[in-house]
Amino acid sequence: MTAEAIAHSRRSRALRRAWVLVALATIVVVLFFAAVMVGDKFYGLGTVWGVITGQDVGGAQFIVGKLRLPRAALGVLAGAAFGVAGVTFQTMLRNPLASPDIIGIDAGAATAAVAAIVVFRMSGTEVSIVALVAALVTAATIYALSIKSGFRGTRLILIGIGIAAFLDSITSYLLSRAAQWDLQAAMRWLTGSLNNVSWDEVRPVALAMLVILPVLLLLSRDLGLLRMGDDAAAALGVRVNLTRIVLIVGAVALLAFATAACGPIAFVAFMAGPIASRIVGPGGSLILPAALVGAMLVVAADMIGQHLFDHRYPVGIVTGVLGAPFLLYLLIRNNRSGGSI
Repeated sequence: MTAEAIAHSRRSRALRRAWVLVALATIVVVLFFAAVMVGDKFYGLGTVWGVITGQDVGGAQFIVGKLRLPRAALGVLAGAAFGVAGVTFQTMLRNPLASPDIIGIDAGAATAAVAAIVVFRMSGTEVSIVALVAALVTAATIYALSIKSGFRGTRLILIGIGIAAFLDSITSYLLSRAAQWDLQAAMRWLTGSLNNVSWDEVRPVALAMLVILPVLLLLSRDLGLLRMGDDAAAALGVRVNLTRIVLIVGAVALLAFATAACGPIAFVAFMAGPIASRIVGPGGSLILPAALVGAMLVVAADMIGQHLFDHRYPVGIVTGVLGAPFLLYLLIRNNRSGGSI
């Protein structure tokens, strides 16, 4: 292949990537406004924009400004956070199954949250703080166990799956011993839901995205080089251990803040990266595309759960139904090709 053909191929990939990012961002914006406009009472775009810009729009001020806007905003932010966290782990470990909700980090947050609700009778912000801390501690434990005798992604995944199974058994035990009211509260959190969201839940996730996402984007080149293996990445100037620790801390922090706000919404972190990879194509970082796909998945799934059926279902149930067959597909694909995202 000539140099001119290589340059043309790179331009084509860059152009495709740009158009895909614009299309994904447009879909996210459309879904956001649709989520705010549609409900038991429909509000037009002008009314919604009036609420956003602080105009006096009467009764819509409460329904749109206090109920729908925080819910849609958290859906976008949490979905983006789950997507970024998932694709960071999947790319770094070169395995689409290495999602935080597969390797036990979500399980740590879930077990701690259930214990806080059932045993210590906590609620609201207290449960969120406990879940956040537990996710960070679980990730640190998994990483510490996996670096003995040298870091290996496969070892981290297997250790994570084992810890997840152990934590899930503790969660099941706690649920079996819970009083009926505590059980209902715990199950609402475990399912993953955007119900009864206020701006108090939105702000910490927004701040985490504002601080952490630029750091991960700056490290996206090094993250891509880690896919080649530690030795090759080090030869190309990557400070492997430091970069990996920063990536893990950043991804886990995003996951923890999102999980603390709305619970462990199933499979979003797992699905966003592989879907983004297939849409964008080879070359370039998947962090931004995965963020947009994650936001799209959460907002769309929440709208489906709220408006498509006779009964209203939490967003985590809808993503769980979508994610289970996707997991089987990736397992079959990996078994045949051993491919990564």
